[in-house]
Amino acid sequence: MDSVKRYFGFDEAGTNLRTEVLAGVTTFLTMAYIIFVNPAILGDAGMPKDAVFVATCLVAALATLIMGLYANYPIACAPGMGLNAYFAYTVVKGMGFTWQAALGAVFISGCLFLIVTLFRVREVIVNGIPHSIRIAITGGIGLFLAIISLKSAGIVVGNPATLVTLGNLHDAHVVLAIVGFFAIVTLDFLRVRGAILIGIVGVTMLSFFFGGNHFNGVVSAPPSIDATLFHLDIRAALSGGVLNVILVFFLVELFDATGTLMGVANRAGLLVEGKMHRLNKALLADSTAILAGSMLGTSSTTAYIESASGVQAGGRTGVTAITVGVLFLAALFFAPLAAVVPGYATAPALLYVSCLMLREMADLPWDDATEVVPAALTALLMPFTYSIANGVAFGFISYAGLKLLTGQARKVKLVVWIIAAVFLFRYFYLGSE
Repeated sequence: MDSVKRYFGFDEAGTNLRTEVLAGVTTFLTMAYIIFVNPAILGDAGMPKDAVFVATCLVAALATLIMGLYANYPIACAPGMGLNAYFAYTVVKGMGFTWQAALGAVFISGCLFLIVTLFRVREVIVNGIPHSIRIAITGGIGLFLAIISLKSAGIVVGNPATLVTLGNLHDAHVVLAIVGFFAIVTLDFLRVRGAILIGIVGVTMLSFFFGGNHFNGVVSAPPSIDATLFHLDIRAALSGGVLNVILVFFLVELFDATGTLMGVANRAGLLVEGKMHRLNKALLADSTAILAGSMLGTSSTTAYIESASGVQAGGRTGVTAITVGVLFLAALFFAPLAAVVPGYATAPALLYVSCLMLREMADLPWDDATEVVPAALTALLMPFTYSIANGVAFGFISYAGLKLLTGQARKVKLVVWIIAAVFLFRYFYLGSE
């Protein structure tokens, strides 16, 4: 036990094994939806859902265990939402590529991702992010979590006239989510250990009585992965017209994961002078997972913003991530039990975390428009375009543009100009997809 404490730095981080494990369970519960949602989305692309379910669990476990054991960060990884939709609905159904070719494109983008990681190019990019944008990424992720959680709770729903509107407050699911939210806030304010986890479990229990939830058993044998294992088609991915697909995968993977890593690490107080000391190790975790995922049979893997819920529950070391990884492996056999937790039970946890993450915006230099406006665009574009990468992109472009227009170009690092130019190329030449 002492060797575990020393390796993960429990004393330095001010944590203990119980807190870390509880934090890991909390993170897992807030992101367990991916093991059911990812097969459903990729299934629309013609992929065998049962095999994708296994691939999702395996690659999430692999990436998260690497993040915990090697990088020692409380950050979980899994196939990314948004990236899976782009894979299924744009690349396969929209552009007409086979899912095997799309997996090949994921593999190639993963190779590029690994190269920029190994040569520390990605680390240079992360460390070159301006301070105001760095703050805005955390706040933006908070807003992104907010819209995800409000949608999952049914408090916010779509509306063709106004895009979004208030949901049905008489719906039992919405009421349970609201009750869970206030319970979590109250318990956390009273410093009750495991407040977020208690809230999630409490709403889940109430859902059996008031939400129409059903218990479908505990254990089931995992299905076969043979239908997707090593079925990627790299040759087809290298054919004409797929360069755009590979570049979009690469850019979204790069800045989605990078933004999430920075935002969650900042929320956990793991940044020292604005930098992550084990950053390259963390980057290798998701780089490796993208390659593994393409071979197992799933779209790109990335760091998950839901990790912020575990951080709020006290997670500060890799043990939190290891717990999540082990639970993903267990989900292969306990899928019916994991499926019992409804989205409106985890939504209150994410909404509370999102509220806390917004306080980072107070540190912005509000008297300097060339710093505040790019930061505001970074934060606002994340929820309004449903993409962390888009928020980061508009932040970099506006930051470089405003510094240039106000005669402050010399204050901007070279890496900022390069990133802004790459994003401009993406949007004007390749489009927004």
